Amino acid sequence: MIRDHLKQLVTQAIQAAQASGDLPGFDMPAFTIEHPKQAGMGDYAASVAMQLARAARMAPPQIARKIADYLQLGDIASAEVVGGYINFRLTPQYLSRQVDAILAAGNAWGNIDIGAGQSIQVEHGSANPTGPLTVAAGRNVVIGDTLANALAASGYRVHREWYVNDAGNQIRHFGASVYARYMQQLGHNEPFPEDGYRGDYIIDIARQIIAREGDRYAGLPRDEARRALGRLGIDAMMDSVRASLARIGVHYDNFFSERSLYESGLFERVLPILRQKGLLIEHDDALWFSEDGSPIADAGTPIADLDDAAKSKLQKSKIVQAVVIRSPKVIADPAERPTYFASDIAYVWNKLVERGFDRAIYVWGEDHQGDVPRLIAATKALGLDPQRISLLIYRFITLMRGGQEVRMGKRAGNIITLDDVVDEVGPDATRYVLLSRSIDTKIVFDLDAVKQQSEDNPVFYPQYAHARICSIFRKAAEVMGEAAGQQASASEQESTSHEYAHPGELNLIRKLLELPEVVELVATSLQPHHLTTYAQSLAATFNAFYRDCRIIGETPAVYAARIKLARASQITLARVLGLMGMSAPERM
Repeated sequence: MIRDHLKQLVTQAIQAAQASGDLPGFDMPAFTIEHPKQAGMGDYAASVAMQLARAARMAPPQIARKIADYLQLGDIASAEVVGGYINFRLTPQYLSRQVDAILAAGNAWGNIDIGAGQSIQVEHGSANPTGPLTVAAGRNVVIGDTLANALAASGYRVHREWYVNDAGNQIRHFGASVYARYMQQLGHNEPFPEDGYRGDYIIDIARQIIAREGDRYAGLPRDEARRALGRLGIDAMMDSVRASLARIGVHYDNFFSERSLYESGLFERVLPILRQKGLLIEHDDALWFSEDGSPIADAGTPIADLDDAAKSKLQKSKIVQAVVIRSPKVIADPAERPTYFASDIAYVWNKLVERGFDRAIYVWGEDHQGDVPRLIAATKALGLDPQRISLLIYRFITLMRGGQEVRMGKRAGNIITLDDVVDEVGPDATRYVLLSRSIDTKIVFDLDAVKQQSEDNPVFYPQYAHARICSIFRKAAEVMGEAAGQQASASEQESTSHEYAHPGELNLIRKLLELPEVVELVATSLQPHHLTTYAQSLAATFNAFYRDCRIIGETPAVYAARIKLARASQITLARVLGLMGMSAPERM
């Protein structure tokens, strides 16, 4: 990236100024090269002179001028000192050469290597398998998949995993629901549980089981039948989930069973680590985790009745205390007593120790915000570095149709599935909208607006720009003829002496060169919406170039150069669309 090269040149200039005595000796500070916030101030800017004012005992403008005197930029850029800033403007010569570099990189354009081969797991999706994949869960899936794409493009070895929550309370309720519908379909007068899942899909599952297995579960004891049918129901739901994921181009390396944490004995192997540290405490017949080993406050005691010390600790302390295994008074079946937190403890050990991922990323919905401190505390308690885990909390979506909010709820049965939305607006539009805002911002998904095929629709815009480039190539082949086409093809393979000079050309090249920086930004900030922002800006910049810079009908040299620039733009647009998991259509 040119930004990093400029940083290296600034570092060398500072060292040269120190060696000559124009700057005093000091340790090199960490500094960045950034795009100026004000238009007209150049392509990049360094504010390092302001950071050095105290160490150098000089005014920032004086330091900046001394650094600029030692810069060896060649024909890459010019430098200008403005106050305490050093502003850089990339030269037309340098920008012109980058078009060939993009063409040479091809489909690898935009790849960087900040990951240096580290292994990183992205666990996303992971909704309770108690119903079809909803559009709300779709945001989780698309965020995780796009992050995984960007991390892979950044030099990480990425493992994509879905955590199947096939243990615990919700699965017990789900099994009871499937059992009730199963028995009802067989003609039995089985009441439906009050806390069951009422969607019609439960009836469909029951019918599928009957068609395949008959009434073999009707004669089993109720609890045994519920567990067995619950597992069959989970299998059916996960088959449905996989089919829905495939429709939006999402694939996983592994579907990890929560139940396996217990059946494999892993949970029992990890628990003694916490017990030996005195962090597990028996309280009210339940097993609690206490981050500092302090006693569990009696949840039934009003705050007003506590002594001053206990009251202060309860109100001010951020020490994590949470139930690991519920009391038998609450849940009779021992297999169902471990909480989600219990599973999280074993699962983080499995990720970082047993499978040895260098880092693990969790993509969680906003309803899991309260679980974040628990997992961080458990990771520390297990002797693991919490910096190795990243927990992303995304906001939910509001679905709109006809100006009205569409209410959703899996338990009540009024589900809007991801398939429903894909059927209505298509997979690319679905992914784009679910990526279009920062993960900590709620999304309003307006089905009517997304279906509009116009440049006002942000989903349509970058894909249309790619299709427009393809149409340019087709028209060029028709108008210019085979000889011109061969000339253009040759120009794309070999660097020419043409130097781009038109502002529209130079602005477009500058925009193309931002792709590696955007990939790095997504990989470091874990915010995939930067890709949608860049896609919009790139499409707008190409459209401005196309408006202002004629391609067909120009002299052979200009035609060849601009066709080459259009090819570089096509590569970049296809690359960013691919990172978002979207197609790059040739016709629209």
